[in-house]
Amino acid sequence: MWPKIECILTENNLTPRKLSQMAGLKNSSTIYALKNGQIKKPSFELMVKIANALNVSLDVFK
Repeated sequence: MWPKIECILTENNLTPRKLSQMAGLKNSSTIYALKNGQIKKPSFELMVKIANALNVSLDVFK
């Protein structure tokens, strides 16, 4: 899942920290945990926030 997110971040010149801000997360540790594989199955709520922040459909992450 992270490779897809990372690709979208790169295409849009965004950082994981900026994504966490755009997604309305309190801090960037959740995004970094996802990036580092510490979160293997992110919650639906988190994925909705990420998809909305990146302006993509949840289907992108299937």
